[in-house]
Amino acid sequence: MKFQQQWGHKLPELCSEVAPTPLRGGRLLYLNRALADELALPDTETLQKSAVWWGGELLAGMRPVAQVYSGHQFGVWAGQLGDGRGLLLGEQQLPTGDSVEWHLKGAGKTPYSRMGDGRAVLRSTLREFLASEAMHGLGIATTRALSIATGEELVQREVAEPGAMLIRVAQSHLRFGHFEHLFHRQQVEALKKLADYSIETFWPELACESDRYFLWFADIVRRTGTMIGQWQSVGFAHGVMNTDNMSLLGLTLDYGPYAFMDDYQPGLIGNHSDYQGRYAFENQPTVGLWNLNRLAHALSGLLSADKLKLALKEYEPALMAAWGERMRGKLGLYAADTQDNDLLIELFTLMAREKADYTRTFRLLSYAADSDKGGLLRDEFIDRPAFESWFTRYQQRLVKETIDPQTRQARMLAINPALVLRNYLAQEAINAAEQGDTTVLASLHAALQNPFAQHLDDSALAKPPPEWGKQLVISCSS
Repeated sequence: MKFQQQWGHKLPELCSEVAPTPLRGGRLLYLNRALADELALPDTETLQKSAVWWGGELLAGMRPVAQVYSGHQFGVWAGQLGDGRGLLLGEQQLPTGDSVEWHLKGAGKTPYSRMGDGRAVLRSTLREFLASEAMHGLGIATTRALSIATGEELVQREVAEPGAMLIRVAQSHLRFGHFEHLFHRQQVEALKKLADYSIETFWPELACESDRYFLWFADIVRRTGTMIGQWQSVGFAHGVMNTDNMSLLGLTLDYGPYAFMDDYQPGLIGNHSDYQGRYAFENQPTVGLWNLNRLAHALSGLLSADKLKLALKEYEPALMAAWGERMRGKLGLYAADTQDNDLLIELFTLMAREKADYTRTFRLLSYAADSDKGGLLRDEFIDRPAFESWFTRYQQRLVKETIDPQTRQARMLAINPALVLRNYLAQEAINAAEQGDTTVLASLHAALQNPFAQHLDDSALAKPPPEWGKQLVISCSS
């Protein structure tokens, strides 16, 4: 494995060199073998001998740095933030010629820890591991999770919890907050340098364009819109859409108090600490644009106001295209029709009134689309006449499609997952892992890698959550 540290070398003004603080009695708890294979890592037995997973050693070429950035949190300027418990270890050079960053979370105090202890707990580490892998399995751009390590240390949160570390892998950890940090400190040349670095590294096709900053920002806008449109299609509520948690590359970043929707509730709040519901599920598209406006403000020294506004206009079309494509696919509709949106809104209205399970409703529709009366999906609704009325109009709409029923069902099953990472499933894996049992985690992780598999329809993992599973309180505490 070959590593280098481009960030620390090229952008020293945006980081501090920090050595990780190893977990006492550290050990590798769980390895994402599928991702390890993608990264061309050695066999599991060899990897288990390394202490890199819990901060006990560095691999050749690694030079850990903590990044500094700023941002708006819950709509309020929070000033300087930064990696308070994470370290960018370096970029792994892959055999393909590409590179990926390794980031160690829970690595100890940094200059940006503020009042924090620099640690992470097993609960939050496991939640991020599962969430990032769940999103990857759903085909949504995300950071990935390579490993979970734990040790003998207890970390104090509301109660004392097992300490842990996560190695997160991503093409880049560039955030909106990096640009906000430099802008608000009036570091004009450093901001231009960061913009040029990001273009040269991740948008090399734009490097020689005279209008490169506009083309670059417009693509950031589109990537963000696409990502959030995809979130909405799977019922995912991020929970903490602060500008410092927004990826420049349009990757889902920093999983904390997230939630995948159980009962269909547009007002779902994934974060118990979000008292005003700023980051509720239905608000995410608006917040995404608000965050992009904050980034646009930070880039105002590179682009005129007219150019920034023109780029921001790319957001809604990108979001609606991503959401619309997925939602039409979820309904099995492939020929555009002006009445399709009304059909979807009517279904959502019925689902909200009946508290229908979001994921299960669309999965059952994949099987019921060509049935006489709605098959098993009909049994999910108490108001049968209302469902039957909608289903009749839906089948009338299907007549306009030229695709055959077998192909339609196969396509619907490939976009309507049998399984999403419900909070209670993550909690069950946490409970077992805290007792040293990773079999629940392994089983869930394996299923999340292919959440569309038909064998999962009969799995307990795909069943509606128990009532206690809908009442879990998830906050930012990690």
